[in-house]
Amino acid sequence: MPEREQGTDGKPVAEPGRTTLRTLERGLVLLEAVATADGTATAKVLSRMLGLKLGTCYHLLRTLLESGHLVRLPGGRYDVGPRAASLGRHLRRRSAPSPELSVILTRLHTKTRETSYVSGWYHGSLILQHYLSDPDAVRPAALDVGYSELMHARAGSKAVLAFLPRDHVTALFDGVDLTPVTPRTIVDHDAFLAELAKIRRQRYALDLEEFSPGVCCVAAPFFDETGHPAGAFTVSVPASRFERRREWLTAQVREASVMATGLLRTGRLTVPTV
Repeated sequence: MPEREQGTDGKPVAEPGRTTLRTLERGLVLLEAVATADGTATAKVLSRMLGLKLGTCYHLLRTLLESGHLVRLPGGRYDVGPRAASLGRHLRRRSAPSPELSVILTRLHTKTRETSYVSGWYHGSLILQHYLSDPDAVRPAALDVGYSELMHARAGSKAVLAFLPRDHVTALFDGVDLTPVTPRTIVDHDAFLAELAKIRRQRYALDLEEFSPGVCCVAAPFFDETGHPAGAFTVSVPASRFERRREWLTAQVREASVMATGLLRTGRLTVPTV
């Protein structure tokens, strides 16, 4: 057994990575919690929410304040600081869609007046690249630029997964529990594969309150020059008005996907003729 490294006082030095990485993990979780709270979180609230000792929570907050990742607001509240905001800007720049795909997204949003998204398929995940929304439109709080989780519950992800090779889908989900995000989330593997087969036939995907209660989505994939799925366009709609607009909204996201596919295959941005 190798000897533990000793400090100048003769006592063993803590093993590298043990407490340091744990502290880093706690700090990142704390930073994310502050960002989600939108400037309302206090040390006591964060301590209770994250299961941290109050002293530990204050220590992490002071560290993030000194580094510029957080700022302290009146009333003992905390919010994201300039360094954390800079990370967000870098993420947006790196994950932003091409100007042409942004034009298609703007067209989709202008026509539907519903929250509209474009996502790209990268390294085995569908990553939300950009979205446009109106004040009276709906957007699940979890969805923001860079989001890539819970692919089995999102219309855009299902639209892409349906057109991947079967072995790719198997590698992604075989032996993996499908998290029940809402009571309507598909969590049975056979039912999920049947859903993907249905999407392949109809060439669009639905999320009927599977990701967020009260919100329905429709998405359509677009394809690169090799015929592989490159991403998807999605609109999210309050469930109360989705059914009466469902057919028309489906046509709009499919138009957007046809435009994007044409762009990737020809390099030209054109509106498809009806």
